[in-house]
Amino acid sequence: MGPRASCETWRTTYEGEDGGAPGEPRSDWPRGPRSGIVGGVSTFSLDSLEAPIVVAPMAGGPSSPELVAAAAQSGGLGFLAAGYKSADAVREQVQQVRALTDRPFGVNIFVPERDPQIDPTELAQYADRLALDAERLRVTLPTPHADDDDYDAKLEVCANEHVPVVSFTFGLPARAAIADLHDAGSAVWVTVTNPRDVRSAASRGIDALVLQGPEAGGHRSTFTAAEEPDRTPLLELLDTVRPTTDLPIVAAGGLATPQDVRDALDSGAAAVQVGTMFVVAAEAGTSRTYRDALHDMRLAPTCVTRAFSGRPARGLRNTFITTHHRWAPAIYPQVNQLTAPLRAAAGQRGDRQAVSLWAGTGHQMAKPGTTAEIFARLWPAAG
Repeated sequence: MGPRASCETWRTTYEGEDGGAPGEPRSDWPRGPRSGIVGGVSTFSLDSLEAPIVVAPMAGGPSSPELVAAAAQSGGLGFLAAGYKSADAVREQVQQVRALTDRPFGVNIFVPERDPQIDPTELAQYADRLALDAERLRVTLPTPHADDDDYDAKLEVCANEHVPVVSFTFGLPARAAIADLHDAGSAVWVTVTNPRDVRSAASRGIDALVLQGPEAGGHRSTFTAAEEPDRTPLLELLDTVRPTTDLPIVAAGGLATPQDVRDALDSGAAAVQVGTMFVVAAEAGTSRTYRDALHDMRLAPTCVTRAFSGRPARGLRNTFITTHHRWAPAIYPQVNQLTAPLRAAAGQRGDRQAVSLWAGTGHQMAKPGTTAEIFARLWPAAG
């Protein structure tokens, strides 16, 4: 297995805390009623949000029920991250959100790849390279295996629980799944990264697109693990895609200031999706190691790497990425399974050099606060 090219890095600088003139309420922004389900048909519309901000689903802990509910109460939309959880755990979190708010929220589901191309030799070689990390952290590497992340059971949970919005990452849900969710009253969104996937998603009869630019923290929503993600900057991508579809677009990727939000809306987005700014929210389930790293490493560059999961994802460059990026195979979820015990042990030790620290290019603007306070920073009218 040959080495990968060096990890692409981004370092973004903002001249002021606000990144430009603060956002003002849009005179054309409808203030509709709270959304719900009437007669099995979703009445959710992005136009009903008091603030055009979606808190991104962040798998691995940050997207707690408390964060999702706080986003709703702040006038936006929050998402539970179903990735890496059992269907039963997702159901429990949905019920927890409902106990905290009567406003709409969403659940994000990872779509398993059909017939992924897996080279057992590449995977074994990568496991060998991780052996020293396993010895240092005193863990045993697992035997990786195929896993659909409880996909069908999660679809069933979302339908049975009448989740207002269900979004998908890493691929397209089947038409039958979309029909079932629509019958249950759910709006269906798909996360896309390029014009080709926009066309494919739009043809499925979905309700909105989440357009993810390369500036985004965490995993890129490529439809296959081996695909190299589009590098077209978000606003340029939005300009390209907006004329090609009538679907509402939620713009995502490195958005960190009121001006960022305004620029995306002015380019035709119906709303924006923000993740990194909410990793440090008081209500988020983010680990102390992750929170401290976002503060202490705020001047560090971000990097797109497959080192932790086998899929391209943007995070703060650390020793693990520097050591393993060149050799990480494009194999998911098996690489993610291999590194899981390493990340868990490092996190328990507070070792930020061996955990995934997902962050977008605007990460240095992330500041602790309540979800409502962060909403007010991004959309002053929400304050």
